[in-house]
Formats: sequence, structure tokens, C-alpha cells
Amino acid sequence: MVAERLSARDDVHLAAPSRRDANGIDYERLCSDPADEMRRFIPDGVEVAISCLGTTIRQARSQAAMYRVDHDYVLAVARGARALGAKRFILMTAAGAGGPGFYLRTKGEIERAVEALRFERVDLIRPGFLLGERTEHRPVEAIGQRLFAALTPLLRGPLSRWGAIPADTVADAIATLALKEASGCFVQENRDLRMIAPAWTQAGNDSHIGRS
Repeated sequence: MVAERLSARDDVHLAAPSRRDANGIDYERLCSDPADEMRRFIPDGVEVAISCLGTTIRQARSQAAMYRVDHDYVLAVARGARALGAKRFILMTAAGAGGPGFYLRTKGEIERAVEALRFERVDLIRPGFLLGERTEHRPVEAIGQRLFAALTPLLRGPLSRWGAIPADTVADAIATLALKEASGCFVQENRDLRMIAPAWTQAGNDSHIGRS
């Protein structure tokens, strides 16, 4: 979704390697040699890197396998991008990252690991429950989407971070943030993402997005 948005801009040269492609990125090799594997896809270097990589214990089938994807693979992407000159990194994590439980602890660990690489700018994307089409049809998940959507208006203040948010809104926000140049580390939760997302459409994707 983010790639589709950014590829529409004439001033963005996009590389979107995927492990699903036959000639896609080899994440195990990326872990052992981040710069060399990343250079296969972006030989001329990179300025902004975005990682939305993640899985669940249900998909991975074990905590160790999930940690390999959500921490080790993501960190390898960040290290490869940093080695090839990336100044900014956008990382999709989750609401409550760093909190209790294996999943949130893992998200907190990868956030800290990416921050330690000292990019000029890091945006930590912490959405709540994502609403939108899934690649696989899962009746229970569809029920969960409807439930979270109904409860979200009742979640106020600090609780709002746990509410539902459309995946399209998150994608719009990430695409906008990819063009931001201000330095620092920024945590972007539901409220922030909703405020940022309209700029992608309202500004007509023009060049001033990146200057604030």
C-alpha cells in the first residue's frame, strides 16, 4: 500500500524488495551480510528506508520464529539501509510496544535496536488494530475488525492508541512521513497517524510535504 503511493511520485525512486518474489530479498543472507544483500536491490544507495515487516506467532508457529522475523530480519533491513547511506528510517511496530508479553516486548526491542543505529530521523509507527482487507479470509478476524471498529469511539485519552484504524490511513501517513526531513525520533500512534494522513491527499502530493 505504501509502495503504491510513493511510486506515483515523479521525485521518488522506489525499490521494494519482497521475500515473496522469486528473485526477492534473502533475509537469512541479509542477516549475515546486510549491506551486500541490500546492495543487490539498491546499488546506488538509499535515503529513506521503510519496514512494515512482521508476522504473528500463529503464522510463525513459535516465538523463536516470530522473533526472527519481527526483530532479526527488521534489524538486518535497518543495518543494510544504514550501511548504504539511509538517513531516515520508518518502522512499523504496534501500539503498546515495549509493554508486557512476548509480542510487545519484541516490538520494544526492535524499536530500541533501530534507534541505536543513529539515523538522522526515525519514525516509530504504532497503530492500533488495523482495519482493511487481509490476504487470507479469516472469519474470526473479520468479526474482530467489526468489534474493534464499534469500540473505538469509546476509547478516549491514552486508551485511544488501542483503537481500530484503517490500513489506508496508516499507509497515507507513512507515505507522508517518508518525505519529512526534520530530524529526531518520533512515535506516531493512532491520533498522530490520523492527523498526518490527510496531508497525502490534501497537499496533492506536492513538494512542500517534505519540508516540515
